[in-house]
Amino acid sequence: MQHYHFNILNRRSFLSTAAKAGMAAAFASLIDIPLVMKRALAEGTIGLNGKKLLFIWLRGANDGLNSVIPVLDSGYYAFRPTGGNNIGIPMDGGTNYSTTGGCDFPTAGANSTYGFYPNAIRTGNGFCALHPSLKFLAPVYNAGDLALIHRVGYPRQSRSHFDSQNYWENGNPNNNLVKSGIFYRAMYESGLANTAPLTGVSIQSALPLILRGDEAAMTNLTDPTRYALAGIPNDTNGVAKAFMHLSSANTAQFAPKKNRDLLALQYGNLSNTLSIFNSIIGFDEAENLFQDNIKTDGDTTWSPIDANGNPIPGSDSSKGYFLFPTTNDKNGGWRRSADPNGVNGNKYVVDPTHQSFFRNLKAAALVLNKTDAIIAGTELGGFDTHSAQGGLTGAHPNLNRAIGWAIYGLYKYFTLYADRATWNNTIVVTLSEFGRTSRQNSDLGTDHAEASVMWVAGGAVKGYNAGNPSGVFNCHTGDGIPWVTGNTGSMFQVSGSYLRRNTDFRSVLGEIIREHLGATQNQLNRIIPGYANAAEGLLNGPTSIDGTPIRGEVGIL
Repeated sequence: MQHYHFNILNRRSFLSTAAKAGMAAAFASLIDIPLVMKRALAEGTIGLNGKKLLFIWLRGANDGLNSVIPVLDSGYYAFRPTGGNNIGIPMDGGTNYSTTGGCDFPTAGANSTYGFYPNAIRTGNGFCALHPSLKFLAPVYNAGDLALIHRVGYPRQSRSHFDSQNYWENGNPNNNLVKSGIFYRAMYESGLANTAPLTGVSIQSALPLILRGDEAAMTNLTDPTRYALAGIPNDTNGVAKAFMHLSSANTAQFAPKKNRDLLALQYGNLSNTLSIFNSIIGFDEAENLFQDNIKTDGDTTWSPIDANGNPIPGSDSSKGYFLFPTTNDKNGGWRRSADPNGVNGNKYVVDPTHQSFFRNLKAAALVLNKTDAIIAGTELGGFDTHSAQGGLTGAHPNLNRAIGWAIYGLYKYFTLYADRATWNNTIVVTLSEFGRTSRQNSDLGTDHAEASVMWVAGGAVKGYNAGNPSGVFNCHTGDGIPWVTGNTGSMFQVSGSYLRRNTDFRSVLGEIIREHLGATQNQLNRIIPGYANAAEGLLNGPTSIDGTPIRGEVGIL
């Protein structure tokens, strides 16, 4: 007869018991309720209403003051001079920037895409302008589908890239202990994170914190053109081998108590995801044939040809530029049959160094459009412009060009090629950890500061229209929290050098998660804990956290 010594624990039994207890605690919230019931018990309509979100992380801290430019603030030109290698953007002497209406769109025809109009572009909000490298935002703006939200930040702003990116992604400013992200928590709250093969997807080098958490697995693809989800070479033999090994690994019979629903579901999700990505989505370059429906930029002499002057297979010469400029031949009107050498470097729509970003952006758009994924996104780096930032041309203008064309390209893609994601049910949002100093530094660049700009675009966005005379928020002397001009105004109200916030980034994301994705307010309180604290002022403002007046939610949806 076997005897059990219940009061005796050796090292092995202790470690075994502790490990099992730890695993049980970690998975308790998932397995206490059957996984098939998770969706049924979830609040809200996230994932059920067809609404989707595409995010673009601008890593390095974008200089919002040289994206959406307060041209009628004398403080801008006092510390950002124009000409030479200075970063200030000149006004057009023939343009009255105080007039209201639509955004100007200086089309170039066969001339240089960005050099044809070298001045700040009037937005029509009566105060600010766009950097000329952002000219392709104008059609989206004038359609009423773009909100440019200035003076965005958070309380007690950190000027550390690492910390501030963490705070934007975990939604808990000044708290590095929270290791789950805002969009992860939104997917988990949907009840679908463990019942559907795809909910949140990133296309970049590693899964970002904003989609990371410990109770469900989001998807990251480093290069969808080379590898399937399991790291298997993305060809017929590789896919077959992947499924064979996955299947053979799940044939063993286990006792019922060990055959956990979660493990079975993880296998099912992995298998289904591999199938989706390899049978439904064409990530290959040969399938990148998405073109504008008009001769973009008024360039009627352009045609889609390759280095030999032959039409790109599957392209349409009656249409405009390719929406995802992933190669030189597909980058605006660069390839030209009329020129002696067949090319025109002034007709790129984005700097060629950013073509890899557009490969990732295209993949994110395809994932949203061809699958049931709810959130997808990628990142664009290089915004830490401490030196040689550039004024009309250079590093920052090239980054602006990528942003402007990305939003325009997505606008046209989700309009012309809509499947499961349409422009009306998709929101595009940019994030960046902080802004840059209002003063140009001695190296003709800018340093770490505070508030900056967020772009929000989509058919549901309340931008410029007859009832709303401006798609620019927080950049006008007549706003609810007015922009104060001059050398001691809004641009210098923090430490004498930084633009002060009047909107919290969490209230922008919160409005999107509730009003667009379909979270309830109770869910939002869990997704972004600051909503549950009235002192944060995320819903209606003001905050009592640091005494800075903020407006609460902007009202863009």
